[in-house]
Amino acid sequence: MTTAQVSPPPAAREAGAPLDVHPAIVATVARARAAFDRGVTRPIEWRLEQLRQLERMVLENEARFVAALASDLGKPSFESWAAETNYIVDDARYIARHLRSWAAPKRVASALFVQPARSRIEHDPLGVVLVIAPWNYPMQLSLSPLAGAIAGGNAVVLKPSEVSPASSALLAELVPKYLDREAVHVVEGAVAETTTLLAERFDHIFYTGNGAVARVVMTAAAKHLTPMTLELGGKSPTIVLRDADLDVAARRIAWGKFFNAGQTCVAPDYVLVDASVEEQFVERIRACITAFYGADPKASPDFGRIVSQRHLKRLVGLLSAGDVVVGGTYDTETRYLAPTLLRDVPLDAPVMCEEIFGPILPIVPIDGLDAAIAFVRERPKPLALYVFTGSRSAADEVLARTSSGGACVNDVVSHLVPHDLPFGGVGPSGMGAYHGRHSFETFTHRKSVLDKPTFIDPPVRYPPYSEATLKWLKRLM
Repeated sequence: MTTAQVSPPPAAREAGAPLDVHPAIVATVARARAAFDRGVTRPIEWRLEQLRQLERMVLENEARFVAALASDLGKPSFESWAAETNYIVDDARYIARHLRSWAAPKRVASALFVQPARSRIEHDPLGVVLVIAPWNYPMQLSLSPLAGAIAGGNAVVLKPSEVSPASSALLAELVPKYLDREAVHVVEGAVAETTTLLAERFDHIFYTGNGAVARVVMTAAAKHLTPMTLELGGKSPTIVLRDADLDVAARRIAWGKFFNAGQTCVAPDYVLVDASVEEQFVERIRACITAFYGADPKASPDFGRIVSQRHLKRLVGLLSAGDVVVGGTYDTETRYLAPTLLRDVPLDAPVMCEEIFGPILPIVPIDGLDAAIAFVRERPKPLALYVFTGSRSAADEVLARTSSGGACVNDVVSHLVPHDLPFGGVGPSGMGAYHGRHSFETFTHRKSVLDKPTFIDPPVRYPPYSEATLKWLKRLM
Protein backbone atom coordinates (compact mmCIF):
# COMPACT_ATOMS: atom_id res chain seq x y z
CA MET A 1 0.00 0.00 0.00
CA THR A 2 1.39 3.36 -0.98
CA THR A 3 1.60 6.11 1.63
CA ALA A 4 3.65 9.13 2.58
CA GLN A 5 7.35 8.74 3.09
CA VAL A 6 8.88 8.92 6.56
CA SER A 7 12.52 9.63 7.21
CA PRO A 8 14.29 7.40 9.71
CA PRO A 9 14.24 8.98 13.18
CA PRO A 10 17.82 10.03 13.94
CA ALA A 11 19.57 8.64 16.96
CA ALA A 12 20.16 12.20 18.10
CA ARG A 13 18.80 11.86 21.60
CA GLU A 14 21.21 9.10 22.42
CA ALA A 15 24.13 10.82 20.70
CA GLY A 16 23.37 14.32 21.94
CA ALA A 17 23.22 15.74 18.39
CA PRO A 18 20.58 18.36 17.56
CA LEU A 19 17.16 16.95 16.68
CA ASP A 20 14.30 18.78 14.98
CA VAL A 21 11.78 17.92 17.68
CA HIS A 22 8.29 19.40 17.70
CA PRO A 23 7.70 20.21 21.39
CA ALA A 24 3.93 20.27 20.97
CA ILE A 25 3.96 16.71 19.67
CA VAL A 26 6.15 15.53 22.53
CA ALA A 27 3.73 17.21 24.93
CA THR A 28 0.77 15.53 23.21
CA VAL A 29 2.26 12.08 23.70
CA ALA A 30 2.99 12.95 27.33
CA ARG A 31 -0.66 13.97 27.85
CA ALA A 32 -1.83 10.68 26.42
CA ARG A 33 0.59 8.82 28.68
CA ALA A 34 -0.59 10.75 31.72
CA ALA A 35 -4.23 9.97 30.92
CA PHE A 36 -3.46 6.28 30.65
CA ASP A 37 -1.40 6.26 33.84
CA ARG A 38 -4.28 7.89 35.71
CA GLY A 39 -6.51 5.01 34.64
CA VAL A 40 -8.80 7.19 32.50
CA THR A 41 -9.06 4.66 29.68
CA ARG A 42 -9.39 1.45 31.67
CA PRO A 43 -13.11 1.40 32.72
CA ILE A 44 -15.41 -0.44 30.32
CA GLU A 45 -17.95 2.38 30.59
CA TRP A 46 -15.36 4.88 29.34
CA ARG A 47 -14.56 2.67 26.37
CA LEU A 48 -18.23 2.20 25.49
CA GLU A 49 -18.91 5.93 25.74
CA GLN A 50 -15.98 6.69 23.42
CA LEU A 51 -17.27 4.16 20.89
CA ARG A 52 -20.72 5.74 21.04
CA GLN A 53 -19.17 9.15 20.56
CA LEU A 54 -17.16 7.86 17.61
CA GLU A 55 -20.38 6.64 16.03
CA ARG A 56 -22.05 10.01 16.71
CA MET A 57 -19.12 11.87 15.19
CA VAL A 58 -19.46 10.02 11.91
CA LEU A 59 -23.25 10.11 11.71
CA GLU A 60 -23.59 13.78 12.61
CA ASN A 61 -20.87 14.82 10.15
CA GLU A 62 -21.41 12.32 7.36
CA ALA A 63 -21.89 15.01 4.71
CA ARG A 64 -18.59 16.61 5.72
CA PHE A 65 -16.83 13.24 5.61
CA VAL A 66 -18.16 12.64 2.09
CA ALA A 67 -17.09 16.12 0.97
CA ALA A 68 -13.56 15.64 2.33
CA LEU A 69 -13.23 12.29 0.59
CA ALA A 70 -14.47 13.81 -2.65
CA SER A 71 -11.89 16.58 -2.32
CA ASP A 72 -9.00 14.21 -1.62
CA LEU A 73 -9.84 11.32 -3.90
CA GLY A 74 -12.84 12.27 -6.02
CA LYS A 75 -14.52 9.45 -4.14
CA PRO A 76 -18.14 8.78 -5.19
CA SER A 77 -20.67 9.15 -2.38
CA PHE A 78 -21.62 5.46 -2.61
CA GLU A 79 -18.00 4.40 -2.11
CA SER A 80 -17.63 6.90 0.74
CA TRP A 81 -20.66 5.42 2.46
CA ALA A 82 -19.86 1.76 1.80
CA ALA A 83 -16.13 1.75 2.58
CA GLU A 84 -15.78 4.69 4.95
CA THR A 85 -18.68 6.12 6.98
CA ASN A 86 -20.97 3.09 7.16
CA TYR A 87 -18.01 0.79 7.67
CA ILE A 88 -16.80 2.81 10.67
CA VAL A 89 -20.25 3.05 12.25
CA ASP A 90 -20.88 -0.66 11.80
CA ASP A 91 -17.46 -1.50 13.23
CA ALA A 92 -17.93 0.71 16.31
CA ARG A 93 -21.40 -0.72 16.97
CA TYR A 94 -20.22 -4.31 16.64
CA ILE A 95 -17.28 -3.78 18.98
CA ALA A 96 -19.45 -2.00 21.55
CA ARG A 97 -22.05 -4.78 21.44
CA HIS A 98 -19.51 -7.46 22.29
CA LEU A 99 -16.97 -5.55 24.37
CA ARG A 100 -18.12 -6.65 27.83
CA SER A 101 -17.93 -10.34 26.95
CA TRP A 102 -14.56 -9.95 25.23
CA ALA A 103 -13.08 -8.06 28.18
CA ALA A 104 -14.38 -10.41 30.86
CA PRO A 105 -11.71 -12.64 32.45
CA LYS A 106 -11.72 -16.15 30.98
CA ARG A 107 -11.45 -19.10 33.36
CA VAL A 108 -9.12 -21.87 32.24
CA ALA A 109 -8.14 -25.18 33.79
CA SER A 110 -5.36 -25.38 36.35
CA ALA A 111 -2.84 -28.19 36.19
CA LEU A 112 -2.98 -30.82 38.92
CA PHE A 113 0.50 -29.90 40.14
CA VAL A 114 -0.58 -26.36 41.15
CA GLN A 115 -3.87 -27.34 42.80
CA PRO A 116 -5.66 -25.92 44.62
CA ALA A 117 -5.70 -22.86 42.34
CA ARG A 118 -7.79 -20.89 39.92
CA SER A 119 -6.42 -19.80 36.56
CA ARG A 120 -7.73 -17.09 34.28
CA ILE A 121 -6.78 -14.92 31.33
CA GLU A 122 -7.26 -11.16 31.63
CA HIS A 123 -7.08 -8.68 28.77
CA ASP A 124 -4.86 -5.81 29.85
CA PRO A 125 -4.72 -2.50 27.94
CA LEU A 126 -1.33 -2.00 26.31
CA GLY A 127 -0.91 1.70 27.13
CA VAL A 128 -0.44 4.45 24.55
CA VAL A 129 -1.02 3.40 20.93
CA LEU A 130 0.21 5.22 17.83
CA VAL A 131 -1.97 4.76 14.74
CA ILE A 132 -0.32 5.88 11.48
CA ALA A 133 -3.03 5.93 8.81
CA PRO A 134 -2.77 6.00 5.00
CA TRP A 135 -4.49 8.25 2.47
CA ASN A 136 -6.48 5.82 0.31
CA TYR A 137 -9.24 5.18 2.87
CA PRO A 138 -8.34 8.03 5.18
CA MET A 139 -11.40 7.79 7.41
CA GLN A 140 -11.84 4.02 7.66
CA LEU A 141 -8.15 3.26 8.14
CA SER A 142 -7.86 5.95 10.81
CA LEU A 143 -11.04 5.36 12.79
CA SER A 144 -11.36 1.58 12.60
CA PRO A 145 -7.97 0.97 14.28
CA LEU A 146 -8.83 3.83 16.65
CA ALA A 147 -12.03 2.00 17.66
CA GLY A 148 -10.07 -1.17 18.36
CA ALA A 149 -7.46 0.66 20.41
CA ILE A 150 -10.15 2.43 22.46
CA ALA A 151 -11.98 -0.87 23.00
CA GLY A 152 -8.75 -2.29 24.38
CA GLY A 153 -8.61 0.48 26.98
CA ASN A 154 -5.72 2.43 25.50
CA ALA A 155 -4.86 6.08 25.01
CA VAL A 156 -4.32 6.82 21.32
CA VAL A 157 -2.34 9.21 19.16
CA LEU A 158 -3.66 9.21 15.59
CA LYS A 159 -1.51 10.42 12.69
CA PRO A 160 -3.59 10.86 9.50
CA SER A 161 -1.87 11.08 6.14
CA GLU A 162 -0.95 14.51 4.84
CA VAL A 163 -1.52 13.19 1.31
CA SER A 164 -5.28 13.39 1.97
CA PRO A 165 -5.31 16.88 3.55
CA ALA A 166 -9.07 17.49 3.65
CA SER A 167 -9.68 14.25 5.52
CA SER A 168 -6.76 14.88 7.86
CA ALA A 169 -8.00 18.38 8.70
CA LEU A 170 -11.53 17.12 9.36
CA LEU A 171 -10.30 14.42 11.73
CA ALA A 172 -8.12 16.95 13.55
CA GLU A 173 -11.16 19.19 13.99
CA LEU A 174 -13.76 16.60 14.98
CA VAL A 175 -11.92 14.07 17.14
CA PRO A 176 -11.29 16.48 20.05
CA LYS A 177 -14.91 17.65 19.88
CA TYR A 178 -16.33 14.16 20.33
CA LEU A 179 -13.69 12.04 22.06
CA ASP A 180 -11.76 12.38 25.31
CA ARG A 181 -9.30 15.23 24.79
CA GLU A 182 -6.82 13.88 27.29
CA ALA A 183 -6.67 10.31 26.02
CA VAL A 184 -7.30 10.57 22.27
CA HIS A 185 -5.24 12.92 20.12
CA VAL A 186 -4.72 13.73 16.44
CA VAL A 187 -1.34 14.90 15.17
CA GLU A 188 -1.24 16.33 11.66
CA GLY A 189 1.85 16.83 9.56
CA ALA A 190 4.29 15.13 7.23
CA VAL A 191 7.78 13.66 7.54
CA ALA A 192 9.09 15.91 10.31
CA GLU A 193 6.05 15.43 12.53
CA THR A 194 5.97 11.68 12.00
CA THR A 195 9.68 11.46 12.71
CA THR A 196 9.14 13.24 16.04
CA LEU A 197 6.33 10.84 16.89
CA LEU A 198 8.45 7.81 16.09
CA ALA A 199 11.18 9.03 18.44
CA GLU A 200 8.70 8.82 21.32
CA ARG A 201 7.95 5.66 23.30
CA PHE A 202 4.67 3.93 22.53
CA ASP A 203 3.25 0.64 23.75
CA HIS A 204 2.01 -0.39 20.30
CA ILE A 205 2.28 1.05 16.81
CA PHE A 206 -0.36 0.31 14.20
CA TYR A 207 0.89 1.22 10.73
CA THR A 208 -0.92 0.93 7.41
CA GLY A 209 1.15 1.66 4.32
CA ASN A 210 3.94 0.22 2.23
CA GLY A 211 6.84 -2.05 3.06
CA ALA A 212 9.58 0.54 2.56
CA VAL A 213 8.13 2.91 5.16
CA ALA A 214 7.24 -0.05 7.40
CA ARG A 215 10.95 -0.82 7.70
CA VAL A 216 11.58 2.74 8.88
CA VAL A 217 8.76 2.48 11.42
CA MET A 218 10.01 -0.89 12.64
CA THR A 219 13.51 0.51 13.08
CA ALA A 220 12.13 3.29 15.27
CA ALA A 221 9.95 0.87 17.22
CA ALA A 222 12.89 -1.44 17.86
CA LYS A 223 14.62 1.22 19.94
CA HIS A 224 11.83 0.91 22.51
CA LEU A 225 11.01 -2.76 21.80
CA THR A 226 7.56 -1.57 20.80
CA PRO A 227 5.30 -4.26 19.30
CA MET A 228 3.68 -3.44 15.96
CA THR A 229 0.84 -4.29 13.65
CA LEU A 230 1.76 -3.76 10.01
CA GLU A 231 -0.98 -3.64 7.40
CA LEU A 232 0.95 -3.49 4.15
CA GLY A 233 0.08 -4.57 0.64
CA GLY A 234 1.75 -6.20 -2.31
CA LYS A 235 0.59 -7.59 -5.59
CA SER A 236 -2.63 -9.46 -4.88
CA PRO A 237 -3.04 -12.04 -7.68
CA THR A 238 -6.35 -13.07 -9.22
CA ILE A 239 -6.58 -16.49 -10.86
CA VAL A 240 -9.28 -17.18 -13.45
CA LEU A 241 -9.41 -20.83 -14.48
CA ARG A 242 -11.00 -22.09 -17.66
CA ASP A 243 -14.10 -23.42 -15.86
CA ALA A 244 -14.87 -20.09 -14.15
CA ASP A 245 -18.12 -18.23 -14.76
CA LEU A 246 -16.49 -15.54 -16.89
CA ASP A 247 -19.40 -13.10 -16.72
CA VAL A 248 -19.45 -13.11 -12.92
CA ALA A 249 -15.66 -13.13 -12.71
CA ALA A 250 -15.35 -10.11 -14.99
CA ARG A 251 -17.97 -8.11 -13.08
CA ARG A 252 -16.51 -8.84 -9.66
CA ILE A 253 -12.90 -8.30 -10.71
CA ALA A 254 -13.72 -5.03 -12.50
CA TRP A 255 -15.63 -3.79 -9.47
CA GLY A 256 -12.85 -4.71 -7.03
CA LYS A 257 -10.10 -3.32 -9.24
CA PHE A 258 -11.66 0.03 -10.13
CA PHE A 259 -13.35 0.77 -6.78
CA ASN A 260 -11.63 3.89 -5.40
CA ALA A 261 -9.82 4.14 -8.76
CA GLY A 262 -7.78 1.08 -7.88
CA GLN A 263 -6.28 2.67 -4.75
CA THR A 264 -7.10 -0.28 -2.51
CA CYS A 265 -4.50 -2.47 -0.81
CA VAL A 266 -6.49 -5.65 -1.57
CA ALA A 267 -7.52 -4.71 -5.11
CA PRO A 268 -6.78 -7.37 -7.72
CA ASP A 269 -3.32 -6.36 -8.87
CA TYR A 270 -3.10 -8.57 -11.93
CA VAL A 271 -5.11 -11.43 -13.46
CA LEU A 272 -3.68 -14.85 -14.27
CA VAL A 273 -6.23 -16.16 -16.75
CA ASP A 274 -6.20 -19.53 -18.47
CA ALA A 275 -4.93 -18.88 -22.00
CA SER A 276 -7.87 -20.76 -23.50
CA VAL A 277 -10.35 -18.16 -22.21
CA GLU A 278 -8.16 -15.04 -22.23
CA GLU A 279 -9.87 -13.38 -25.20
CA GLN A 280 -13.34 -14.00 -23.81
CA PHE A 281 -12.34 -12.70 -20.39
CA VAL A 282 -10.81 -9.49 -21.78
CA GLU A 283 -13.95 -8.75 -23.77
CA ARG A 284 -16.12 -9.26 -20.71
CA ILE A 285 -13.93 -6.95 -18.62
CA ARG A 286 -14.12 -4.37 -21.41
CA ALA A 287 -17.92 -4.63 -21.40
CA CYS A 288 -18.04 -4.28 -17.62
CA ILE A 289 -16.02 -1.08 -17.69
CA THR A 290 -18.47 0.44 -20.16
CA ALA A 291 -21.47 -0.83 -18.20
CA PHE A 292 -20.10 0.59 -14.94
CA TYR A 293 -18.73 3.93 -16.10
CA GLY A 294 -20.13 4.59 -19.57
CA ALA A 295 -18.28 5.28 -22.79
CA ASP A 296 -16.32 8.08 -21.06
CA PRO A 297 -15.39 7.10 -17.49
CA LYS A 298 -14.02 10.60 -16.94
CA ALA A 299 -17.60 11.89 -16.99
CA SER A 300 -18.89 9.19 -14.66
CA PRO A 301 -19.86 10.28 -11.13
CA ASP A 302 -18.99 6.74 -9.97
CA PHE A 303 -15.28 6.72 -10.83
CA GLY A 304 -12.75 8.30 -8.49
CA ARG A 305 -9.52 10.18 -9.00
CA ILE A 306 -5.87 9.57 -8.19
CA VAL A 307 -4.92 11.16 -4.89
CA SER A 308 -2.19 13.46 -6.24
CA GLN A 309 -0.42 14.46 -9.42
CA ARG A 310 2.74 12.78 -8.13
CA HIS A 311 0.95 9.47 -7.77
CA LEU A 312 -0.67 9.93 -11.19
CA LYS A 313 2.74 10.51 -12.78
CA ARG A 314 3.99 7.25 -11.29
CA LEU A 315 0.98 5.36 -12.67
CA VAL A 316 1.28 6.91 -16.12
CA GLY A 317 4.87 5.71 -16.17
CA LEU A 318 3.62 2.12 -15.83
CA LEU A 319 1.47 2.29 -18.97
CA SER A 320 4.36 1.81 -21.38
CA ALA A 321 4.68 -1.84 -20.38
CA GLY A 322 2.63 -4.05 -22.66
CA ASP A 323 -0.27 -3.18 -24.92
CA VAL A 324 -3.07 -0.92 -23.70
CA VAL A 325 -6.26 -2.65 -24.89
CA VAL A 326 -8.70 -0.60 -22.81
CA GLY A 327 -8.27 2.90 -21.37
CA GLY A 328 -4.82 4.38 -20.96
CA THR A 329 -5.98 7.99 -21.17
CA TYR A 330 -5.33 10.48 -18.38
CA ASP A 331 -5.70 14.12 -17.38
CA THR A 332 -3.03 15.55 -15.11
CA GLU A 333 -5.05 18.61 -14.07
CA THR A 334 -8.01 16.58 -12.76
CA ARG A 335 -5.86 13.63 -11.63
CA TYR A 336 -7.86 11.27 -13.85
CA LEU A 337 -6.60 7.95 -15.14
CA ALA A 338 -9.02 5.79 -17.10
CA PRO A 339 -9.75 2.18 -16.16
CA THR A 340 -7.02 0.41 -18.08
CA LEU A 341 -6.30 -3.13 -19.24
CA LEU A 342 -2.79 -4.19 -20.28
CA ARG A 343 -1.86 -7.31 -22.25
CA ASP A 344 1.44 -8.82 -23.39
CA VAL A 345 3.19 -7.39 -20.35
CA PRO A 346 6.81 -8.45 -19.75
CA LEU A 347 6.97 -10.16 -16.37
CA ASP A 348 9.98 -8.07 -15.35
CA ALA A 349 8.27 -4.77 -16.17
CA PRO A 350 7.69 -2.37 -13.24
CA VAL A 351 3.94 -2.84 -13.51
CA MET A 352 4.47 -6.52 -12.67
CA CYS A 353 7.08 -5.93 -9.99
CA GLU A 354 5.64 -3.15 -7.83
CA GLU A 355 2.22 -2.68 -6.29
CA ILE A 356 0.17 -0.78 -8.86
CA PHE A 357 -2.28 0.99 -6.55
CA GLY A 358 -4.25 2.48 -9.39
CA PRO A 359 -6.75 1.56 -12.14
CA ILE A 360 -4.35 -0.48 -14.26
CA LEU A 361 -4.99 -4.21 -14.63
CA PRO A 362 -2.41 -6.43 -16.38
CA ILE A 363 -3.83 -9.60 -17.95
CA VAL A 364 -1.36 -12.51 -17.91
CA PRO A 365 -2.24 -15.77 -19.72
CA ILE A 366 -1.26 -18.97 -17.95
CA ASP A 367 -1.39 -22.64 -18.85
CA GLY A 368 -3.71 -24.08 -16.24
CA LEU A 369 -3.87 -24.49 -12.47
CA ASP A 370 -0.33 -25.65 -11.75
CA ALA A 371 1.17 -22.79 -13.75
CA ALA A 372 -0.96 -20.24 -11.86
CA ILE A 373 0.05 -21.67 -8.49
CA ALA A 374 3.73 -21.71 -9.47
CA PHE A 375 3.48 -18.08 -10.62
CA VAL A 376 2.10 -17.00 -7.25
CA ARG A 377 4.53 -19.09 -5.20
CA GLU A 378 7.55 -17.60 -6.99
CA ARG A 379 6.63 -14.13 -5.71
CA PRO A 380 6.33 -12.51 -2.27
CA LYS A 381 3.32 -13.53 -0.21
CA PRO A 382 0.45 -11.16 -1.07
CA LEU A 383 -2.09 -9.46 1.18
CA ALA A 384 -4.95 -11.12 -0.72
CA LEU A 385 -5.42 -13.86 -3.29
CA TYR A 386 -8.49 -14.49 -5.45
CA VAL A 387 -9.43 -17.55 -7.46
CA PHE A 388 -12.36 -17.97 -9.83
CA THR A 389 -13.31 -21.51 -10.71
CA GLY A 390 -16.29 -23.82 -10.90
CA SER A 391 -14.31 -26.58 -9.21
CA ARG A 392 -14.22 -26.82 -5.43
CA SER A 393 -11.18 -29.10 -5.57
CA ALA A 394 -9.30 -26.60 -7.74
CA ALA A 395 -10.12 -23.77 -5.34
CA ASP A 396 -9.01 -25.88 -2.38
CA GLU A 397 -5.77 -26.72 -4.16
CA VAL A 398 -4.99 -23.05 -4.77
CA LEU A 399 -5.66 -22.24 -1.11
CA ALA A 400 -3.61 -25.19 0.13
CA ARG A 401 -0.59 -24.55 -2.07
CA THR A 402 -0.30 -20.78 -1.73
CA SER A 403 0.12 -18.39 1.17
CA SER A 404 -1.62 -15.03 1.46
CA GLY A 405 -2.99 -12.74 4.13
CA GLY A 406 -6.55 -13.53 3.08
CA ALA A 407 -8.38 -15.04 0.15
CA CYS A 408 -11.69 -15.17 -1.68
CA VAL A 409 -13.11 -17.92 -3.87
CA ASN A 410 -15.17 -16.51 -6.74
CA ASP A 411 -15.08 -13.01 -5.32
CA VAL A 412 -12.66 -10.19 -4.51
CA VAL A 413 -12.19 -7.79 -1.57
CA SER A 414 -15.29 -9.04 0.30
CA HIS A 415 -13.30 -10.96 2.92
CA LEU A 416 -12.77 -7.58 4.61
CA VAL A 417 -16.46 -7.31 5.49
CA PRO A 418 -17.30 -10.11 8.00
CA HIS A 419 -16.47 -9.01 11.54
CA ASP A 420 -15.28 -12.47 12.55
CA LEU A 421 -12.64 -12.73 9.82
CA PRO A 422 -9.23 -11.32 10.82
CA PHE A 423 -7.73 -8.94 8.29
CA GLY A 424 -3.97 -8.83 7.95
CA GLY A 425 -1.00 -9.84 5.87
CA VAL A 426 1.68 -12.50 6.04
CA GLY A 427 5.40 -12.06 5.51
CA PRO A 428 6.10 -8.96 3.41
CA SER A 429 2.39 -8.12 3.19
CA GLY A 430 2.15 -7.46 6.92
CA MET A 431 2.06 -8.82 10.44
CA GLY A 432 -0.81 -8.99 12.88
CA ALA A 433 -4.51 -8.67 12.12
CA TYR A 434 -7.58 -6.75 13.18
CA HIS A 435 -11.35 -6.27 12.61
CA GLY A 436 -14.03 -7.20 15.12
CA ARG A 437 -12.76 -9.20 18.07
CA HIS A 438 -9.36 -9.40 16.43
CA SER A 439 -9.02 -5.62 16.90
CA PHE A 440 -9.66 -6.02 20.61
CA GLU A 441 -7.11 -8.84 20.79
CA THR A 442 -4.53 -6.78 18.89
CA PHE A 443 -4.76 -3.86 21.29
CA THR A 444 -4.72 -5.85 24.54
CA HIS A 445 -2.30 -8.16 26.31
CA ARG A 446 -3.57 -11.61 27.30
CA LYS A 447 -2.28 -11.75 30.85
CA SER A 448 -2.08 -15.11 32.61
CA VAL A 449 -3.19 -15.04 36.25
CA LEU A 450 -3.01 -17.92 38.71
CA ASP A 451 -4.76 -17.37 42.06
CA LYS A 452 -3.70 -19.82 44.76
CA PRO A 453 -5.15 -19.96 48.27
CA THR A 454 -2.98 -20.17 51.38
CA PHE A 455 -5.14 -22.40 53.57
CA ILE A 456 -3.33 -25.45 52.21
CA ASP A 457 0.29 -25.65 51.12
CA PRO A 458 1.33 -29.18 50.03
CA PRO A 459 5.00 -29.80 50.86
CA VAL A 460 5.69 -31.98 47.82
CA ARG A 461 7.22 -29.19 45.75
CA TYR A 462 9.63 -28.00 48.41
CA PRO A 463 13.12 -29.37 49.16
CA PRO A 464 14.42 -31.62 50.43
CA TYR A 465 13.17 -33.79 47.57
CA SER A 466 12.81 -37.53 47.93
CA GLU A 467 12.72 -40.40 45.48
CA ALA A 468 9.48 -41.61 47.05
CA THR A 469 7.79 -38.26 46.44
CA LEU A 470 9.08 -38.17 42.86
CA LYS A 471 7.77 -41.67 42.11
CA TRP A 472 4.41 -40.76 43.62
CA LEU A 473 4.17 -37.59 41.51
CA LYS A 474 5.10 -39.44 38.33
CA ARG A 475 2.30 -41.97 38.90
CA LEU A 476 -0.12 -39.14 39.71
CA MET A 477 0.70 -37.07 36.64
